[in-house]
Amino acid sequence: MTPSRSVRVVSPTERRNPRTLGIDRADPLDVLRLLNAEDALVPAAVAEVLPRLAVVVETTTERLRAGGRLHYFGAGTSGRTAVVDAAELGPTFSLPPGTVVAHHAGGPAAMVTAVEGSEDSEELGAADAADVGPGDVAVGVAASGRTPYVAGALAAARAAGAFTALVSANPGAPLAHLADVHIAVDTGPEAIAGSTRLKAASAHKLVLNGLSTAVMVALGRTYSNLMVDVSASNAKLRGRLVTILMEATGLGEERCAHALAGADGELKTALVCLLAPCAPEEGRRRLAAARGRVADALEAQPI
Repeated sequence: MTPSRSVRVVSPTERRNPRTLGIDRADPLDVLRLLNAEDALVPAAVAEVLPRLAVVVETTTERLRAGGRLHYFGAGTSGRTAVVDAAELGPTFSLPPGTVVAHHAGGPAAMVTAVEGSEDSEELGAADAADVGPGDVAVGVAASGRTPYVAGALAAARAAGAFTALVSANPGAPLAHLADVHIAVDTGPEAIAGSTRLKAASAHKLVLNGLSTAVMVALGRTYSNLMVDVSASNAKLRGRLVTILMEATGLGEERCAHALAGADGELKTALVCLLAPCAPEEGRRRLAAARGRVADALEAQPI
């Protein structure tokens, strides 16, 4: 498909919204109220697709545990949303680089400035998906459900044997046939017709945040609701390690700091040592046997 070709998108997001017909005559506060009322519809729309999203979570967890990767593919706002989600997983969960990869049509430059024609190229999508393997998961993100870049990526990933999913705001998405699971979040017409950076983008952020967070929980990168795999890459996060230990154990700052130092700064090891209790070496062995899940490591017998 060439960039000069005109395409009419058929999607609920393109319809005029009867609730915002007078938005151009409203004062700023009323404009914000109209936008806020539309935004309030998003969580319920996301709730409708949770069973399908759970299937993607389960498959992604299995494949990442076996050494596979999660790939996001998107253009425009959809691609930027995917990039942001993937970027946060390293510092939040100490995820090794390359485990979750976001591919944005047009590359890094397109994060701030649109790269003309990139989203209309199936070939570019296929090229970006060239390293997707049969043990991977490929998630295409496209509000319209028809973006050629995403089409090329999903087709290539599917041909490589990867598990594929499509996240869209269009129940009738033309690319649904390329996905093992289609997560269509029907947020309806936008406050400004066709401006999918509004409700559709908000819904996609919730879906991707839900996907990645649920996978991280399943992989044991939390203990209860605490970030026990957080990467201490800055002063704020380094200070958070002791705070997390205090929250998880109910013990004082000095004892938690001492345990963390004794575990060479390994938060999970220090946590197991304090709660088991046990020596750091045994804590590491327990965690290894429990595949990194602190709760399971605490139930394990001493090795």
